[in-house]
Amino acid sequence: MTADEVVQKFGLSPRLRQRRFALLPLRGEGSPFTELQGRLPGDSTTPADLADLISSISNVGVLQPVLVEEIDAGDGKHPAMKLAAGERRLRACRWGAVHRPDNPHFAALPAVVCPGPLSDEERRVWQLVENLARENLRPGELAAALVLDRCAVLLGKLLAGGHAVPTDVYAIDDPIARFAAMERIRGTDKRCAAPWAEVLSRLGLQLSPRKARELVRAFAEMPREIAEEMDEAKVSLHTRIRFVELSRGRAQAAQDIWAAVKDSGRTRLLPSALAAATDEPELSPEQALAEAERVQEQADTARAEKLRADPDRPEQAATVDSRLVDRTLAALRQLLLALVQGGQLGPHDRGSLALLLDQLGDIVHKGEAA
Repeated sequence: MTADEVVQKFGLSPRLRQRRFALLPLRGEGSPFTELQGRLPGDSTTPADLADLISSISNVGVLQPVLVEEIDAGDGKHPAMKLAAGERRLRACRWGAVHRPDNPHFAALPAVVCPGPLSDEERRVWQLVENLARENLRPGELAAALVLDRCAVLLGKLLAGGHAVPTDVYAIDDPIARFAAMERIRGTDKRCAAPWAEVLSRLGLQLSPRKARELVRAFAEMPREIAEEMDEAKVSLHTRIRFVELSRGRAQAAQDIWAAVKDSGRTRLLPSALAAATDEPELSPEQALAEAERVQEQADTARAEKLRADPDRPEQAATVDSRLVDRTLAALRQLLLALVQGGQLGPHDRGSLALLLDQLGDIVHKGEAA
């Protein structure tokens, strides 16, 4: 499903339908400005914080356009371009324009521009639409997007059913708090329910109601700053659920274990550390991390022994042929290159690929945890 198709389903502001793609200058008239947003303080973000992103853009360009709101400045002046989403991409491109001016990827900033000014609600929906069309959201971002759309479904049903919804309710920033407030208004009126199957069908996402519930449960029960940190560290949904389960009875212990794992720089130890703390509640965070390291070392040793073993031994059959992995990686690199060069996936292929990559990620993370 394209962003325009999602907008059509939402039936929202005509201004959102006037979105256009543009290449914006990075300096001077027409360049976007930004207010503080996102996970990191904007002006204190250093080139070192953006090193990976700068390297990626210098090689393949900006893969996802930023979102920019075009605001009439009056008096015949050039419209002001206010960034709505993509602060890190903007800052990385600004750095590249100054320090690597010969690189064509830093010559201009790809952007989706929408006429403004937009209301807060329109801006949230716009970000949701563009992100859902992107189909590569991290778990925390996807969970927030799903809850926001479920709020939209519930709001429409409440209004159609004659329920008064105060403006300050559907303007609540936190998606979970907004949905809870609307649910209180719905009460026992089953006609106004917003089931997950309906929400997912409306968005055209190939996601099961069960997985949607798991995503939102992990998002709702986890402190926002930890959810964002786990997004950055690419922690799997399976591991997040284990974190939430430990948090229910021992919230501080779960948070201390995450802090210890994060500080160690080895976030792949988190599943084993959580398992150790669950099995032995008396362990301190440092002891749980040490146990996770011991388990990981044992697993690494066992894998090394299998690799050295006779290939005809039965247990060796469980190891995936490295040639298959090499061919798969080569094919994925070719696909990425084709997409970077402007190729497009059909709706079915895009959904199938997203689903397979999601399942592959879960299996790989579960294998690391085991």
